[in-house]
Amino acid sequence: MSALVLAVLLSLVSAVAYAAAAIVQERVAASGPSGTYAPVRRPAWWGSVTLNGLGAALHVAALAYGPLTLVQPMGALTIVFALPMSAVFIRRRAGAAAWRGAVMATAGLAGLLALTNGADTDDLGMGSRLVLAAAGFGAVAALFVASKALRRAATRSVLLAAAAGGAFGLASVFTKSVAEDWRSGLPLSELPVLFAIAAFAVSGLLLSQASYRGAGLAAPLATVTVVNPVVAAAIGLTLFGESFRYGTAGTVIALGFGVVAAGGLILLTTERLSAAHHAKPVLHPGIPPAPGERQGDTPDQTATPPALR
Repeated sequence: MSALVLAVLLSLVSAVAYAAAAIVQERVAASGPSGTYAPVRRPAWWGSVTLNGLGAALHVAALAYGPLTLVQPMGALTIVFALPMSAVFIRRRAGAAAWRGAVMATAGLAGLLALTNGADTDDLGMGSRLVLAAAGFGAVAALFVASKALRRAATRSVLLAAAAGGAFGLASVFTKSVAEDWRSGLPLSELPVLFAIAAFAVSGLLLSQASYRGAGLAAPLATVTVVNPVVAAAIGLTLFGESFRYGTAGTVIALGFGVVAAGGLILLTTERLSAAHHAKPVLHPGIPPAPGERQGDTPDQTATPPALR
């Protein structure tokens, strides 16, 4: 088996693991108490953590056998796998608009990353890394604070998912920088970067868990799937000296793919908002909402499989 074929197979299994983890996270969020970021007492949540770890390990292994320009775009298959897997295992079918949005987001992301040049990149000094880490944590925190001010579950979910995707993307950037230094032995000066990787990874996991609360599967997962590599690519282009193929023409085409991916996310979000609007419970005058339910809240009507309770 050639190294390229092995990289493709590892990438496919990694995407399936990520998709399965997302489905379990969404079901845990739908059946658990609101405001829970880390439901540590739920065995299913720990199962999702294990699946996420498996997906990450397979992704790193795929990068060892194949080029970044092949492996990274294949991560966009996570959302494509998640929709049919959700329909089969938990009987939740995605609407036509969700499928169109997922395909647009995936195609836009794949096209954007396929145009990224895989040439050798520059290295960042420790001072620049610490500044990048501080700016990254500030951006993730700002998105989290902004999400707390929103009342609509779908838009709040997209902001949380964007924060999660940004955290995962920054973790990938710092992992790459440490991997470059590992060849000559990892010095103790890299410890702050290792702590930053762990902090970004844990933050991404907790924020992605929160993003599934009341928002379904498609929109949060698509947002994380797109924002994660886009953040990594943007940092690579601006700080690591990477570039798009084909010069100016390639840059213009890449921007077009970015617009397609953004359009897919918008379609997924508006589809979820429309579904939530039509699913609102009708409360008769004089009859208060049920305990724990606010006016306009949309309860999850999908039964949770016994294995995930």
